[in-house]
Amino acid sequence: MPPPANDRGDGTDSGPTRAAVILPYERPQRVVALVSEAAPRAADARLAEAVGLAASIGVTIVHTAVFPLRERRPSSLLGEGQVAAAKQAIADQRVAVVIVDAALTPVQQRNLEREWRCKVIDRTGLILEIFGERARTKEGALQVELAHLDYQRTRLVRSWTHLERQRGGFGFLGGPGESQIEIDRRLITDRMVKLKKELEQVRRTRGLHRRQRERVPYPVIALVGYTNAGKSTLFNALTGAGVYAQDQLFATLDPTMRGIRLPSGRRGILSDTVGFVSDLPTQLVEAFRATLEEVASADIILHVRDIAHPDTAAQRADVLTVLREMAEGANPTLDPAWESRVIEVLNKADLLGGTGRVEDSSDGTVAVSALTGEGLDDLRAVLDARLAAGLETVEYAIPAADGAKLAWLYRHGEVVERHEAEGDVRVTVRLSAADRARFEQPRA
Repeated sequence: MPPPANDRGDGTDSGPTRAAVILPYERPQRVVALVSEAAPRAADARLAEAVGLAASIGVTIVHTAVFPLRERRPSSLLGEGQVAAAKQAIADQRVAVVIVDAALTPVQQRNLEREWRCKVIDRTGLILEIFGERARTKEGALQVELAHLDYQRTRLVRSWTHLERQRGGFGFLGGPGESQIEIDRRLITDRMVKLKKELEQVRRTRGLHRRQRERVPYPVIALVGYTNAGKSTLFNALTGAGVYAQDQLFATLDPTMRGIRLPSGRRGILSDTVGFVSDLPTQLVEAFRATLEEVASADIILHVRDIAHPDTAAQRADVLTVLREMAEGANPTLDPAWESRVIEVLNKADLLGGTGRVEDSSDGTVAVSALTGEGLDDLRAVLDARLAAGLETVEYAIPAADGAKLAWLYRHGEVVERHEAEGDVRVTVRLSAADRARFEQPRA
């Protein structure tokens, strides 16, 4: 007897999609573990992350499995016995889609779909699906579409038999004509060229906005971190904004910027960015370069960590790896001194019993709970001190009648002393180098 339509959820009914998550696990070599910054992720931690990613697209997880890999099979990645075991579980649980937490070649994906008789997507396809659902701005939609097309183009090779049919040729020359697979590949390539041009315009526009901010200028503080580390919750707590924040992976995709006022009265701009994840698809790394450029231009980089997560050390290593690639790649977007601008924020301290219970805290870190507000005053003070360290202390004698100049200094600097003498107002003020140059520039 076939299963009820609303129980299978295979796209032909209104019920939830029944899904299985399979993790092909390669045990890291001991030498690699010794030289890495953090211990390699355990299989259960990696599986839990994969389940969280899958749940982000609204499927119902009815089966999970970890299959140790002794070697990668070119035809199916998994061994014959593992494929057979999964096939039985998939049939028993009436699974409609299988999510394999690894990168599958087009041939491996096709063979597994034929063997298991259901849809199969790999880690890259899953993350692209999540990004496609979450992107809200035009820029985010362009980035996701470009990444998806780049991924899909590789799936046109020997993946679907309907793409092998021929169409008649055009013009005066004879010949077999153009195959459907060639037409599809050409259409995808043409669309990608157009998207890249549109994204380049987005980058130019973002660059113009950045230069406008430099004229203000307010220091930029960028939030980075592993997905679901609590960046958006911290962003809302520091700025009072209502940015979407949920306990789910990739809740934020589109960059958001808001003003922030520090205890000294100094103002800055806080930028919330997309979260990182281990094994981020290469298509997304390139497509979201415009988003990551906000990090490159930041005066301070706040690395937000979920300190209560059992894999927090490995997540930290993943984030630092991406930042180092931005600084050391063929087209570096981060300057070599980026590490000196990083402050580690150990978030979710409430899950450990409070900031006093955070064991990883040190001079270079700040423990907080963005949810309860504990430690946020300490974080604001650290930001204030870090920004003040780059200020210059200058004395000016301003005519008492020139209220505009005095107001400008109060707006853009930190007035630490003021007294009046012989019709002048003498002020001692702390300014950034850029603000000092602007103030001292002769007016026409």
